[in-house]
Amino acid sequence: MDADTIAPPEPTLIRMEAELAAWLEARAPIAIGFSGGVDSTYLAVTARLALGAGRVLAIIGRSPSYPESQWVAARDVARSFEVPVLELDTAELQDPRYAANPSNRCYYCKTELWSRLVPVAHARGFRAVADGTNADDLSDWRPGAQAAREHGIASPLAELGFTKQQIRDSSRRLGLPTWRQPSSPCLSSRLPYGVEVTSERLKQIERAEAALRALGIAGDLRVRYHEDLARVELSADELPRWLEPPRFADLRDALVATGFRRVALDLRGFRSGSLNVLHGVSA
Repeated sequence: MDADTIAPPEPTLIRMEAELAAWLEARAPIAIGFSGGVDSTYLAVTARLALGAGRVLAIIGRSPSYPESQWVAARDVARSFEVPVLELDTAELQDPRYAANPSNRCYYCKTELWSRLVPVAHARGFRAVADGTNADDLSDWRPGAQAAREHGIASPLAELGFTKQQIRDSSRRLGLPTWRQPSSPCLSSRLPYGVEVTSERLKQIERAEAALRALGIAGDLRVRYHEDLARVELSADELPRWLEPPRFADLRDALVATGFRRVALDLRGFRSGSLNVLHGVSA
């Protein structure tokens, strides 16, 4: 089969997609917490196709924790698939519990998000609110899930057993540009627990990752913040070529220009949740 050929869906996935459409229909009208990532984009577009524009609303929570490029991409894909969008500002950085960056930082972030999003959704007549949590997420340390439960947020993709790969496969067949998009949690996840979250540090991390993308680095990428040191994690496909001295010099210079004094390439490569491992935090 040609690399660009889209394989037909497995019978199990066809059944799951039908179950998702029925789940959405039973709870419509529905609002969706929308980040523009792989999962929430798939859920929002599926809801739009199943319910029509008048019975779905994708709500974006705007914050310094998320890069501007991600919001631009989220708005673009929503516009392309005619998904209605509402943007709200959130203020988690003003919460000292969040800014202190404890291991359950995400709980305070999601508490801020849902406490703003849910009342707005209900006021606009959307009786259900959902997020893009998938089945794989349930095995990871995700304190934000507790905040979602406390605010009555549904997670249909997790509930129906959708894995990340199944969501990518379904997204590809729908023509969503996010089907192969790398996962991109909030910028605060690049800071070690206990290091204060500030807008200046988040902006530096955002500039650093944008500079590496501008060099042509594709796939999974993280610039982990360690004061004056940037620890760079790259995907297994990208890591070998950036270990070559000339290319590493370009990478180092790009990060020094964003304010870091020292740069290290993590030879273990990209690892989702590596700060959790570093601090002994697990689900």
